[in-house]
Amino acid sequence: MPQTLKLASRSSLLLRCFPEAWAEVGSKSPEAVVKRQKSLDDIPGPTTFSFLADLFCRKGLSRLHELQLEGKAKFGPVWKARFGPILTVHVADPALIEQVLRQEGKHPIRSDLSSWKDYRQCRGHAYGLLTAEGEEWQRLRSILGKHMLKPKEVEAYGGALNDVVTDLIKRLEYQQHQSQSPLIKDIASEFYKFGLEGISSVLFETRIGCLEPNVPEETERFIQSINTMFVMTLFTMAMPKFLHCIFKKPWQKFCDSWDYMFAFAKGHIDKRMAEVAEKVARGEKVEGKYLTYYLAQEKLPMKSVYGNVTELLLAGVDTISSALSWSLYELSRHPHIQTALYHEISEVAQGEPIPSASHVARMPMMKAVMKEVLRLYPVIPGNARVISDRDILVGEYTIPKKTLISLCHYATSRDERFFPNPNKFQPERWLQKDESQHPYASIPFGFGKRSCIGRRIAELEVYLALARILTHFEVRPEHEDNIVRPMTRTLLVPEKEINLQFIHR
Repeated sequence: MPQTLKLASRSSLLLRCFPEAWAEVGSKSPEAVVKRQKSLDDIPGPTTFSFLADLFCRKGLSRLHELQLEGKAKFGPVWKARFGPILTVHVADPALIEQVLRQEGKHPIRSDLSSWKDYRQCRGHAYGLLTAEGEEWQRLRSILGKHMLKPKEVEAYGGALNDVVTDLIKRLEYQQHQSQSPLIKDIASEFYKFGLEGISSVLFETRIGCLEPNVPEETERFIQSINTMFVMTLFTMAMPKFLHCIFKKPWQKFCDSWDYMFAFAKGHIDKRMAEVAEKVARGEKVEGKYLTYYLAQEKLPMKSVYGNVTELLLAGVDTISSALSWSLYELSRHPHIQTALYHEISEVAQGEPIPSASHVARMPMMKAVMKEVLRLYPVIPGNARVISDRDILVGEYTIPKKTLISLCHYATSRDERFFPNPNKFQPERWLQKDESQHPYASIPFGFGKRSCIGRRIAELEVYLALARILTHFEVRPEHEDNIVRPMTRTLLVPEKEINLQFIHR
């Protein structure tokens, strides 16, 4: 009898702490429920030595996405590993990822991003949406969401973005003229410049020269700073803080990159704010669609405006560059799908030379191509959560609060249980409702409150660019046997240049 009471008491505690678990087990007996619970110590995983050997001796830092597949195959859908001072629990099953996200609470934390926060504290910069937490994060999210998540608000940026697409087409033609060839090398680099020019037009309502024949030196340096910062992020997060003073180079390069990015953003913000002030002084009516203007209207401190705009600049560029590069890479290798998409664009646009936001909204194949590309090549192959206020249940394991949980999106998006022929580019799978697909198997923009706030703007920019590119060009591979695979650089990027032929239609 005492044992029964003890089990009932423990089950009651489980019900209060983990209501999701109780709903999941249904009518199972208290004894069965208690028996299922396992601790962090019970989670399998590689030894610290073998994991570090994978990272540093087997090029693991550049193939963290592949380590997801290997970890799941070896240890199952949940395993743990230690990277420097950071212990991470990896989750590589859609149902378990859903379980984590549904327990993230009112103010979810994406991940620690310790080195990003250390830099801001060191320099006295304000946190932006990517680094803020708690009530501060909620306030920033609410302000930015009004202008970045509502479809009507996003459509208002269509004209400015189409102007940038026009310059992209001109730049592609300029590159062909310079080389006297339809081949354009390293298209990811071209689309990186396009992405930066596009997000700048949204943030500042001004152009920064990324698509000019001669890109301004300060813009080139900003692009390089973003690349360096992402590479150094992995190193600085893996190093305990005291090592920053001993092995100074990674931390110094990391800080130098952020310094320039903040200075670049501040220069453009100050310029726009000065122009607004001059108009007000002349008694002119001030209107604007650019985000810096809206942020200023919300009475945010200028330090907060600088922090948010800097983070939004770097957040939007990689998504656009990656999505466009991989889309055209796959379309060049699947001409029948490219032809089908070209016909859809032509039918919907009905002779309009510049498709609009309302046009691309009526292109299901376009959306299917994007979904399939981001399934195969998620820009962020592994997202993360830190549940700071309570322990949570993930499958059969109790995960202590403040544990870093890595959500292995690359592994789930290539799971053949949900995506037959998972390594094949098949956009048609998204054109019909497939009951076998789990809604959390492919979530490239995240889920819930911490989902990508720039998703709608990034998608619109990619749709408008693809529509115009395919209207002007037929895209072919440089060589049929030239295979490009992804690699990890904090984000997922091509391991080598993607070179494509753009043949005028």
